[in-house]
Amino acid sequence: MAPAYLATVPALRRVARWAPVALFSSGVVAGDKPVLVRDFVKSALYDPNHGYFSKRSGPVGVLDSAIRFNQLQGRSAYMKHLDKLYKKHDISWFTPVELFKPWYAHAIAASILRTANLSVPLKIYEIGGGSGTCAKGVLDYMMLNAPPRVYNNMKYISVEISSSLAEKQLETVGEVQSHLSKFTVEHRDATDRSGWGSKDPQPCWVLMLEVLDNLPHDLVYSPNQVSPWMEVWIEKVNGSSQLCEVYKPLQDPLVSRCNEIVSMNEQDPSLREKLSFAAKGIFSKVFPKPRRAWLPTGCLKLLDTLHEALPSMSLIASDFSYLPDVSIPGDRAPLVSSKKDGKTLDHNNYLDAQGDADIFFPTNFWLLEQIDHHCSVFSREQKNRGSFKPVKSRRTIILDSAAFMEEFGLPLKTKTKDGYNPLLDDFRNTKFYLSVPTHNKV
Repeated sequence: MAPAYLATVPALRRVARWAPVALFSSGVVAGDKPVLVRDFVKSALYDPNHGYFSKRSGPVGVLDSAIRFNQLQGRSAYMKHLDKLYKKHDISWFTPVELFKPWYAHAIAASILRTANLSVPLKIYEIGGGSGTCAKGVLDYMMLNAPPRVYNNMKYISVEISSSLAEKQLETVGEVQSHLSKFTVEHRDATDRSGWGSKDPQPCWVLMLEVLDNLPHDLVYSPNQVSPWMEVWIEKVNGSSQLCEVYKPLQDPLVSRCNEIVSMNEQDPSLREKLSFAAKGIFSKVFPKPRRAWLPTGCLKLLDTLHEALPSMSLIASDFSYLPDVSIPGDRAPLVSSKKDGKTLDHNNYLDAQGDADIFFPTNFWLLEQIDHHCSVFSREQKNRGSFKPVKSRRTIILDSAAFMEEFGLPLKTKTKDGYNPLLDDFRNTKFYLSVPTHNKV
């Protein structure tokens, strides 16, 4: 059972705003053809007319000014202040980079400045930049702390799928006039390879803050512990608006690849593992237990695209490694949550998501690391796994958010009078993933 604070602190759970959508299921599953779960999730979240992130789902919260933590007595005072902010702004949620501005973005900028190759112009891409708070914070930090030539020659490109947020980012960054010549917004889908143009071999940085949690996922199912996995598809029941699952043998290339990466640690099992697997086979015949697993196929597609378009990129991703109170079954299952009449409702079935609910996935950072290596040609073509030790093309590290902030940030800036620090104390279910290219060639 998760500690109570993980479920009660508003910053740790993004709560959807309720916005009724009539006959949304007909928009999710067009016609009578089944769709993969990832297509259902993508439509439920991003459909321009019905999706949760459409205009009527409400904007990402933007604070009028930074929170002055040193003027708050402690946790109780902070929670009361946060509650007032949510009521005042009447929004769905505040991102960590917003709650802890400018210090959260400054820590990210410091990590880049410490490790970047400054002999070439600095180029930063941010995917899903929200209201532009991170972009402005990073540009502010570079203007104040980087050598003048670094700031003057740098480029910051936001890749944003939402047209309304793209406009908001320009407004936020434009608060400092000199930033505008360095900042651009590209309104497009970051997973679409064609949007990136020709391959760019130059070093660059890619930022993804709370992006992985809302990327489309697929679902696989098995009737027992040993039967092969099957893809889950969604279709209408006899042409009605009601939806149901359909199970098919693995055939989609993206699902198959992602499932293979997840299963990599099960290859070359030891004798003990073989005996355990045999025992499970016998047990499953007597007591069959269905299995379900959610696969981050959206993450796989995005990293495929990024490594193809930006082979020398360095990556910084931050997200939730654990979510409390998830009632939907399956490994890496999402939290599906909506809000009606001021009350939060967690759904037991992901098919309940009808444009009024956030479908919010935890990130398995070990799996993220495997996908990152896989997409950067880490042993992808080395079929004979026992012939030699693969050469890694990436150097990676996973850090708790507190460790990242203590290494690169200024934790004293988010500390209250009695020593309580919400950034370090409350965000224990979030992590940072850093990945940089090596000089090794696979």
